[in-house]
Amino acid sequence: MFDWAYLIPLAPFLIGGLAIWTRHQHKMAEMQLSATAESTAEKAAQYASRVGDLEERVRVLERIVTDSGYNVATQIEALRDQRSVEATDSGTPLDMKQGEHRS
Repeated sequence: MFDWAYLIPLAPFLIGGLAIWTRHQHKMAEMQLSATAESTAEKAAQYASRVGDLEERVRVLERIVTDSGYNVATQIEALRDQRSVEATDSGTPLDMKQGEHRS
């Protein structure tokens, strides 16, 4: 049979090795956590910057639509009318005044 008495002198070395290994594992976990935190903070800053840019673009678009909403609709209708005149090649050209004749 195995005599456990031989392991008693090795106990301090085993406990010391276990303590060193545990401390190393703890430091590795801290390093991984800090690297993840830095990466997350960097990504959050990038997303915040992008969101700020998008919010500014939305504000500009809202201002365009609300400030001249009726005007934009009128301009779109004018372009549609102009296209239909150009497509049929009929009607009065836009650069001619009423009563003028081309020769």
